[in-house]
Amino acid sequence: MSGWKDRIAGWFIDREFFMRANGQVRFLKISAQLQRRTAVTLASVIGIWLLVTVGMAINQMTVTAQRLALTEQEAKVESAEERVASYRGSIDEVTKDLERRQEMLESLGDQYLGDLSETEAQAPAASADSRAEEKAVKTISAMVPEAAGLVRIEARQIRFAEKMTKMAQARTVKAEAAIRQFGLNPEILARRARNAQGGLFEPFFGKGKKDVRDPRFLNLAAALGRMDAMERALAAIPTAMPAASMMMSSGFGYRSDPFTGGGAMHAGLDFKGPVGTPILAAAKGKVVLAGFNGGYGNTIEIRHANGLVTRYAHLSGLNVRRGQMVDRGVQIGRMGSTGRSTGSHLHFEVRLNGQAINPRKFLEANPDVLKVQTVAGNRADSAAKE
Repeated sequence: MSGWKDRIAGWFIDREFFMRANGQVRFLKISAQLQRRTAVTLASVIGIWLLVTVGMAINQMTVTAQRLALTEQEAKVESAEERVASYRGSIDEVTKDLERRQEMLESLGDQYLGDLSETEAQAPAASADSRAEEKAVKTISAMVPEAAGLVRIEARQIRFAEKMTKMAQARTVKAEAAIRQFGLNPEILARRARNAQGGLFEPFFGKGKKDVRDPRFLNLAAALGRMDAMERALAAIPTAMPAASMMMSSGFGYRSDPFTGGGAMHAGLDFKGPVGTPILAAAKGKVVLAGFNGGYGNTIEIRHANGLVTRYAHLSGLNVRRGQMVDRGVQIGRMGSTGRSTGSHLHFEVRLNGQAINPRKFLEANPDVLKVQTVAGNRADSAAKE
């Protein structure tokens, strides 16, 4: 112990410094006692700061835990006793609520899951929640015999909601995997989709009625919302060939400039073909530019979902106007050599949030990914028509 004290005491000894200025020498002395006091003060300040920081972190964790606990409590599944009280309170009100919920479930099924295969449509295996629900049905039927038919309808609705949730989650996983194949981040696309929502608040069960917070229906709404965002984002990725010509004359990235011969960045792909060759929209979107654009010549830009934009340049003619909505694969213009061009070709760009990215990975997507994208696009088109 004394060895440590001696070592620490050796850190603090009287120190003298001298400074020479204008031919004069001055001495500055810092005593060991002053050094110890300064060190103790600094250590105290650091210690207090650490204690405050740790305390704030613990408090934040406590608040977060309390919020989670409150959320779980609010979203808990109603017990059989609580549901018995609801049925005894007003059979007519429960009947109306169940009828409205049934209409909602049927509408969601037609809108989101109307193109299921037989394998997807098979009912999921019984879960612990399903067995608990069957027990609740028996309990409520025994205690409120006149509500037996209604409680069985509610049980079927809950099972259907759970089934739809699992299907939506499975389709979301497929869409996310397909988006990653294109080198895009599905989480960023999902956030962009959630940031573009709004509307007045209208309670689902009408004014003055109890807010139904069964987590199984809340989970269904969340799962369908994410699935819809992912499939719409996937459908908007430009994967259709932009020209009726497969001859690529220049790739993306560094190249020798065709005019100066110097090193230059080429922000897209060039497709060579005769003047007048049809130019096609690579994905569904809105025309945001249709006209002359400097070195690009006659240009068309189409804005797709989630920050994606495609650009078609050096055209000899335009078939669309600004503000027009176009579908994937429709003719939007004709190949040419306007602007800074050495011959008839299409300059095709894909930009994400203004940044040029290589279009080749979109145009060369594997068939499995394109199949998932096609299914997503068909569903998105059907939902838009409804």
